[in-house]
Amino acid sequence: LWPWLLASSGLSALVQLVTLPFFPDSPSYLLIQKGNEEACRKAIRKLWGEGDHQAEIDDIMKEKGAMATTKTLRVLEVIKERSLRWQLYILMTVMTTLQLCGINAIYFYSFEVFHTAKFEEYLIPYVSLGVGLCECLSSILCSTLIDRFGRKVLLWGGYSLMGSVLALLTMTLSLQHRFFWMHYFSVILIFLFVVFYGIGP
Repeated sequence: LWPWLLASSGLSALVQLVTLPFFPDSPSYLLIQKGNEEACRKAIRKLWGEGDHQAEIDDIMKEKGAMATTKTLRVLEVIKERSLRWQLYILMTVMTTLQLCGINAIYFYSFEVFHTAKFEEYLIPYVSLGVGLCECLSSILCSTLIDRFGRKVLLWGGYSLMGSVLALLTMTLSLQHRFFWMHYFSVILIFLFVVFYGIGP
């Protein structure tokens, strides 16, 4: 079953490969990069149907004008630019915490935790698949929550909840030899961690 499951990702790539030539180019790409207003109008009509789309074309033209006055900076120039310093700090912090949040460790050790929880050997891959499915569903849920609560709240909340879950997981893994039910609590915590990771970071 697993070879078929891995091969199924090729199916979506094949669908994209076959259908992509039938999709129109991006209107903003056609107008800003290519400078072809007629092709832009044609692409807009294909995407949004017939009608007056002058407002959208005006927005793209404003974007083009803004890009023309914006200077492209090299990496060292971005680092030296004082006006971009805080944005750079925030970006570096978010990317660093994303790498060090513990999701890779959770995925790496989840098999061992499931094994210790006395799951049957043939069931463990499906439980691991459930963990991945949890991340996928929570990412979809995040796209609906981000408009309501904002990115900042989701980041702070996600990292806070992930930190709490990791603290509890450390405790349950330490006590798993004393209490038989701690194994199952560890499994629940792994699922919760993945959900909070998908909703937050």
